[in-house]
Amino acid sequence: MDRSIYTAMTGAKALLQRQETISHNLANASTTGFRADMAAYRSVPVRADGTATTRVASLEATSGFDASQGPLMSTGRSLDVALKGPGYFAVQGLDGNEAYTRDGSFVLAADGTLQTGHGMSVVGEGGAITIPPGMEVSIGADGTVSAKGPNQPSVMIGKIKLVDAPAAALVKGGDGLLRARDGEALPDDPSLRVSEGMLEGSNVNAVEAMVGMIALSRQFEIQMKMMQSTEANEQKAAQLLSLKS
Repeated sequence: MDRSIYTAMTGAKALLQRQETISHNLANASTTGFRADMAAYRSVPVRADGTATTRVASLEATSGFDASQGPLMSTGRSLDVALKGPGYFAVQGLDGNEAYTRDGSFVLAADGTLQTGHGMSVVGEGGAITIPPGMEVSIGADGTVSAKGPNQPSVMIGKIKLVDAPAAALVKGGDGLLRARDGEALPDDPSLRVSEGMLEGSNVNAVEAMVGMIALSRQFEIQMKMMQSTEANEQKAAQLLSLKS
């Protein structure tokens, strides 16, 4: 009986962790460039040396993220850009290290630095990209940032660093940014292209997430009923043993 209640307990714990992941995804269903988190689990035998495998625990394995592209939305804003196909924008994380995102809703800071909406500087080929005051900004298909003043020709200011890597080579941090699993900065990929005046939405399927939450809720109820049934059986067994004694 101990085996069944242990199985139900570990199953319920795994379901709660999975529910947390889906809830986080659902909360970011409208977040620009958000990549849905994925949770994976594996069975691990619980045993001591020289004993038989009588219990199996469910442990969270290395989780990743869904790298599929989200829907593109037209904004008409010159500082909004979306990647065409794969790739990521390079930004400077709050920890000072290079990180990557699909969120191309850029803004100009008070000092003219090109930043994300969360205040992180966009990484250019030669460092941060700074726009002179009073200039009209445009971003080319290859990530080139140009500025044009009144009655002045357009001048290239810098180029946004665009990188690409397979999902397995990236790890998603608690801040929602992606980083290379080996900790090294990724090289610029000149083949990547962006669309100006566009933003990429979250790749979370809200309907699928809601259905998943309902299914998890029912599965959790089954685990709870299994634990209650095991407890009831143990009580009955204890009563029978007391009568024989």
